[in-house]
Amino acid sequence: MISKSAVVVATKEQVSSDLAGEAVILNLKNGMYYGLDAIGSRIWTLIQQPQSVSALCDVIMAEYDVDAERCERDLLALLNNLAEVQLIEVSDVAAA
Repeated sequence: MISKSAVVVATKEQVSSDLAGEAVILNLKNGMYYGLDAIGSRIWTLIQQPQSVSALCDVIMAEYDVDAERCERDLLALLNNLAEVQLIEVSDVAAA
C-alpha cells in the first residue's frame, strides 16, 4: 500500500505514448498494454521523474476541480494499480 509520503517514478521497463491526450503504456516485462485517461496521462507525465504523492496531489488539485480527499483517494488507487502491474517504483521516504 502506497502512503502519502511515498515517492513514485515510472519504471524504465516500459514504453509509453500519448494518444489524443490519453496514455498507452507497454510493460516490457510482461508484454501487456495499459491505458490511462486524460488525468491518468497527466499523472504519468509527472512521474517520469520521481515525485512525492503529496506533490502529485497538489498539482492535480491545482489543475483540476477536485477536493483534497478525493484527489488523494483516486491518486493512491491509480498508483497502487500501477505498482501492482510493475509500471512504477515506489520508495517510502518515511521508512528511510
